[in-house]
Amino acid sequence: MSTSEKILHQLQRMRWGFPFSIRQFHEMSTATSAHKTLSRLMQKGIIVRVAKGICVRPKAFASMLSIEITASAEQIAKKWAQQNGYILLRQGIESAYRLGLQTQAPVRTVFWSNGASSTFSVGNDIVEVRHVAESKLRWKSRPEGELLRSFTVTPANCVKLSELKKALTRLKLSEAQSRVAIKKLKAAPLPGG
Repeated sequence: MSTSEKILHQLQRMRWGFPFSIRQFHEMSTATSAHKTLSRLMQKGIIVRVAKGICVRPKAFASMLSIEITASAEQIAKKWAQQNGYILLRQGIESAYRLGLQTQAPVRTVFWSNGASSTFSVGNDIVEVRHVAESKLRWKSRPEGELLRSFTVTPANCVKLSELKKALTRLKLSEAQSRVAIKKLKAAPLPGG
């Protein structure tokens, strides 16, 4: 089976409209051969490059075949972080809003990362990735991490007890888990906003 056939066979098994890394095709042949094959497929419109090293199989919109659906900017940002081994977490304002510590929803989607700052866009859908200090990414997507990121934009001393209880409820923590999370937050210095 040729490199082109192997890559086409692999592509046919992939979901429409979801981003994939071109690195996964390097094991099928040499990187150069895989890139040439993928380049030819891009020229034919079988795949679309949506970011450096990331492509997608476009899917035709059911009612208007001339319009193709590709991945969202958020899906592309997540694939970018995954392929480069970066941490990608929602920004502090988003965390505070989801936990009820802020009343205003963020206008644009922003992620914090230990990777380089970058912007991903698909049409009007824009996602910004900002490089931040490791201290803001502590505990990653664990409940205490969500609280930590919330407190970078809403200082803990400005949060009422009722708001904190509501936030802990939204995190679906038991009473014991809530105590552990609060104890961890008290022991760790909060990063600057």
